[in-house]
Amino acid sequence: MEIRNIKAMRGPNYWSIRRHKLIVMLLDLKEMEERPTNKIDGFLDRLKAMFPDMYEHRCSVGTPGGFFERVEEGTWMGHVIEHIALEIQTLAGMDCGFGRTRGAGEEGVYHVVFDYMEEKVGRFAARSAVAIAEALIEGEDYDLDSDVQRMREIREDERLGPSTGSIVKEAIHRGIPYIRLNRYSLCQLGYGANQKRIQATVTSDTSSIGVELACDKEDSKYLLEQAEVPVPKGEVVRSERGLADAIRYVGYPLVLKPIGGNHGRGITTDIRDEETAIAALHKAKEVSRSVIVEKYITGDDYRLLVINYKLVAASKRTPAHVVGDGKLTVHELIDQVNEDPRRGYGHEKVLTSIKVDAMTENILKKSGVELNDILENGQILYLKDTANLSTGGTATDVFDRVHPMNVFMAERIAKIIGLDICGIDVMTSDISIPLEETGGAVLEVNAGPGFRMHLAPTEGLARNVAAHVIDMMFPDGETSIIPIIAVTGTNGKTTTTRLVSHIMKMV
Repeated sequence: MEIRNIKAMRGPNYWSIRRHKLIVMLLDLKEMEERPTNKIDGFLDRLKAMFPDMYEHRCSVGTPGGFFERVEEGTWMGHVIEHIALEIQTLAGMDCGFGRTRGAGEEGVYHVVFDYMEEKVGRFAARSAVAIAEALIEGEDYDLDSDVQRMREIREDERLGPSTGSIVKEAIHRGIPYIRLNRYSLCQLGYGANQKRIQATVTSDTSSIGVELACDKEDSKYLLEQAEVPVPKGEVVRSERGLADAIRYVGYPLVLKPIGGNHGRGITTDIRDEETAIAALHKAKEVSRSVIVEKYITGDDYRLLVINYKLVAASKRTPAHVVGDGKLTVHELIDQVNEDPRRGYGHEKVLTSIKVDAMTENILKKSGVELNDILENGQILYLKDTANLSTGGTATDVFDRVHPMNVFMAERIAKIIGLDICGIDVMTSDISIPLEETGGAVLEVNAGPGFRMHLAPTEGLARNVAAHVIDMMFPDGETSIIPIIAVTGTNGKTTTTRLVSHIMKMV
């Protein structure tokens, strides 16, 4: 078989006006045109063994197992490849179900059409489906797991992140068109003079000075301190000599983190000796030249989300951890946690799988625990220094428990820094009590905060925070579109264009 061409549809098209994202593969079956599935010995059995879940494909029969019936009766390989392409995308976490296979007007040549979620994944699935079909025909082994994992990796590289994706989804729900402007998170919402742009959770209306302040931990901390916001005692250092001075000023236990860091990169917590502090300094300097040394504040980690200078969500974040049962080893407990169907690769699911990395190994070493050790029943072992969801942490919605004074403080911080969308990290023993009473502190302010923990918390009520972003960008009564009219044809185009222009001027 030969793939002649692969095209990606990105809007209303010949094949469907409702399904805008379709792969159209022009496939030449060659000699397989004379060999429908019922003439290939053992083909159906091999197909069922590789794809048992394909039983749910109803096909034109309209009932579960319908596609397998078609294969048993005899169908052409283009039809089979269509279903394989849909199934392998579903196995990779992208549920796809629409497909069509139609003749291309030349004997043995077909248009194989199926939907996709990410274009590069769809193109990969087209090629993979043909290779899988060829292996099934010949009765050869095929490494399906490798292809499925590769599609997951492509999806994570190409798709919009959960935060940007939630804003785009909310815009679509309200009839606001969007265009992705690059392969990252830059998107345009609306058209023409009414357009707005977002990149992750930074909008075209977000203050660049506010972003700069939030990214500079030293400056933002100074501003908050001057405004009498409780922040940890600390200093900024750039060398081991400066670190020694900061240790004498701040005192143990310490936290070291890069000034320009994010996602928990380069952070070391609960430092209690000089050797660990020096190692933490070098680790942080891999991310940023300047490092902030702060007093280690104990308590629970909370993220407060402020949009348009109003608190709209709050989550309690817990670092990745395991709980002993007196039977399983640490490694087995991690595997058990990762079996949770809510956990997956990267951002493909609500939670991220826990990985044993250098941070985990350092924590285990500090705790005197090895991966093959068995924890006592009920013993909690934290595996990360930070509570980021991207490293396997969990989140609990606590919005309804936030004390009014803490609400006022969060909204005031957003105005001090000048950020229309910001995430405020707070350490305190109880968010339902004012920070001044618990001895808690504001750890940092984040520009472009992640929405994932609020959109789909591990526990508690999900908050549609993206709706607040769209409310801010497109208030009630403000339109997001302009008329777009396309004129085509052979004769009369200029006349039609002038007529349309005149009509629009009269509106």
